[in-house]
Amino acid sequence: MEKFKKSWNFHGRTITVENGEIAKQAGGSVLVRYDDTVVLSTATASNQAKDTDFFPLTVLYQEKMYAAGKIPGGFLRREGRPSEHATLTARLIDRPIRPLFAEGFRNEVQIVNTVFSVDPDCSSEMMSIFGSSLALCVSDIPFNGPVAGVQVGLVDGEYIINPTVEQSERAIINLTVAGTKAAINMVEAGAKEVSEEQMLEALAAGHEAIKELCAIEEEVIAACAKEKMEVVLYEIDPKVRAYVDANGADRIRKAVTIEGKLERYGAIDALIAEMEEGVATLEWEDDAAKTKAVKQAHEYSVEVEANEIRRLISEEKIRPDGRKLDELRPLDSQVDLLPRAHGSAMFTRGETQVMSVTTLGPLSDAQIIDDLTTVTEKRFMHQYNFPPFSVGEVGRMGSPGRREIGHGALGERALLQVMPSEDEFPYAIRTSAEVLESNGSSSQASICAGTMSLMAAGVPIKAMVAGVAMGLITVGDTYSILTDIQGMEDHYGDMDFKVAGTRNGITALQMDIKVTGISQQILREALAQAHKGRMEILDNMEATISEPRPEVSKWAPKMDHLTIPVDKIRIVIGKGGEQIDKIIEECNDVKIDIDDDGKCVIYHTDREMINKAKQIILDLIREAKIDEVYDATVSEVRESFAFVTLFPGTDALLHVSELSWERVEKIGDVLHVGDTIKVKVIAIDEAGKVKVSAKRCLEKPEGYVEKKNPRRPDSRNGNRSRGGNEKPAANVERRVFKKKDSE
Repeated sequence: MEKFKKSWNFHGRTITVENGEIAKQAGGSVLVRYDDTVVLSTATASNQAKDTDFFPLTVLYQEKMYAAGKIPGGFLRREGRPSEHATLTARLIDRPIRPLFAEGFRNEVQIVNTVFSVDPDCSSEMMSIFGSSLALCVSDIPFNGPVAGVQVGLVDGEYIINPTVEQSERAIINLTVAGTKAAINMVEAGAKEVSEEQMLEALAAGHEAIKELCAIEEEVIAACAKEKMEVVLYEIDPKVRAYVDANGADRIRKAVTIEGKLERYGAIDALIAEMEEGVATLEWEDDAAKTKAVKQAHEYSVEVEANEIRRLISEEKIRPDGRKLDELRPLDSQVDLLPRAHGSAMFTRGETQVMSVTTLGPLSDAQIIDDLTTVTEKRFMHQYNFPPFSVGEVGRMGSPGRREIGHGALGERALLQVMPSEDEFPYAIRTSAEVLESNGSSSQASICAGTMSLMAAGVPIKAMVAGVAMGLITVGDTYSILTDIQGMEDHYGDMDFKVAGTRNGITALQMDIKVTGISQQILREALAQAHKGRMEILDNMEATISEPRPEVSKWAPKMDHLTIPVDKIRIVIGKGGEQIDKIIEECNDVKIDIDDDGKCVIYHTDREMINKAKQIILDLIREAKIDEVYDATVSEVRESFAFVTLFPGTDALLHVSELSWERVEKIGDVLHVGDTIKVKVIAIDEAGKVKVSAKRCLEKPEGYVEKKNPRRPDSRNGNRSRGGNEKPAANVERRVFKKKDSE
């Protein structure tokens, strides 16, 4: 195989594609360089089709920590289970690629993207979509590509393709969009309450850049593509089709219109089981053929159900539960369900119900991130849990799967746009979405419930966020857009378009489609219809809780904060943490977070303990100032002076001459250790040593005359030196030195 290598300029950066040298035994492979980012993408397929009713596609995104010059964390110090970022990126690659395989393709396909080098400003995620598409296109795997993806940021009024990290932080839209030359087929976005029109402009800008990447891919494909393998697409046996059409199809179509979800599903499941039993009574070659036929009876019955749902919506504008195309299901909002939780709320939309629980903690509870991104920790976490009982099933319970991670990330992105800053609300915040019932749109219900639980917890979010899922049914040249899709419409429809936002604008988008792409017109209509639905949902939520609570729950940690001078941090912490451990113990296990810049936040459920800890810290970092007056405690007494404690950690010298306006021979005749005396600071030297006076806090006696020290005669002939350059005689210098020494 001859090596191929070529470079292109893409919006100010260089993309280089190499083929024919690395990973040659894979079905297809490309090494993609995007300035300093390097990704190897491979695609391999099995030779035989699998006997399944779904397309067995696996997409992986492997983060090698050496790519960013890091050693992995944890005990083993090697890459283990995928990070959340890696899981989300794998989903991001899968979603635009999956619809471009032929219906009935059942050969197992595995796409692996390995990140060898990463420049945070040159997206390895977008190059993985690009590389995955190229690896498929140059391989022997049948694939209707190419497809590509870009990030779009709206920064200072300009739409920027693949913005840098710094630009993304300033952007009011952070959009990831993928598609073919003809249309968009995947969208993922977070935004700071932007209008539908701004989002459409961002999508249009992204699609233009996608067309450029697809043109690059076509050049590579023309030079490197292998001949495609011949595959047999999966088809249902005509004998099975005929039996179901004759004996159950009409009854299945009728059952589709049953309003209740469980009743509808129950009736359809019973009819499908009847078709399976009937097909099993027919004559077949052997048991294997019979088993396959029974399975196909199930598949074809489901296909009849899907086609009827699509026909009813497209032709008669009738949805399975009788709603209008733009009508929401019944809504219900509640707060304060859990007495000990910091905040709780439940949102119900039809047969979808989600309870959200908000928990507040110190900033040290923020999630530590160990991946290839520049993010090192997350202060706000939104987590989504989908137990099998929520859909009336028995299933695996354990760590979250890809779907749960993806839905949680979408909700987190939507809510993050309205969260208060760390300075405004210095807490780590976690919202847990517990799906209790599900019949579609549970991820958007988790956003609605999450908003209310945050407000109930006293988190000062900037605005309420609601989400709604839009659907699409296309038949020929006609299409119908559905508001608030339920499970059946999602499963058998062509689009799942989730839109979340406030009254002022969009905060998050996610779109997945099962067709090859959708037009700008459909996107425009879907966004407009989603806006109408969002306003109705917000009305319902606001009737339950209209603004954040002014105070956090009595069970939540209260907080106070102060700033410690950087040079005083070591005093507060103490040697080996001794001082701060002492504060924590004295204040009933108060939590204290201190940043390197001196920002200090104190947490406890008891406000009195917070105040106590704060005062101890203030005393430790307090500095005496000239002319300030203190009630000092005598800590040590000498013959002509005493040490007094102004406040913990700061002592001062009180000379006998500053004790009283009257002459005092011995300071010990007046002061004793433990006495309290009012003093004023009169001097602080460069070393920080403090001198105080007690007499200056007293009224000066009437007629008091300050005694002056007699002038010392000049050592040379009794005359004062007139110049500044004369050196004193050596014997005088020695005398003075000895005098000081003797003192």
